[in-house]
Amino acid sequence: MLQRILTLTDRFNAPTTAHAHCDLMCGVYDPAQARIEAESVLKCAEKYQDSDDPVFKQRAITIKEERAELVKHHLSVLWTDYFKPPHVEQFPQLHDLFWRAIKAAGDAKKSVDPADGQKLLDLIDEIAGIFAETKKG
Repeated sequence: MLQRILTLTDRFNAPTTAHAHCDLMCGVYDPAQARIEAESVLKCAEKYQDSDDPVFKQRAITIKEERAELVKHHLSVLWTDYFKPPHVEQFPQLHDLFWRAIKAAGDAKKSVDPADGQKLLDLIDEIAGIFAETKKG
């Protein structure tokens, strides 16, 4: 019944088509979200290495794994919802860069080596640089 009412309403007052680059108006997406989580991944690995307390170490691992999963989420959303084919044309390395960054988040998730967290941050910084370029024009 509701569908019929909406269909009739659309016939008399057709909805306006909205055109947006992203799911929402621009300004929602930012690699900073992934970077903040990746910084936590790195700090947890460092704190793990600095501690002799097994309970603390386990907590550091748990938090690091949660944060690494959030990095993967934020990067995936940025990749699928913000970046579009014209960006790939302008920056042909985007596919590979995102693939490597998401894989690095997985590597950091299962590692306690701070170097893996740093590698993840470096890749996110590359993505952030391209993101900033796309925002300019």
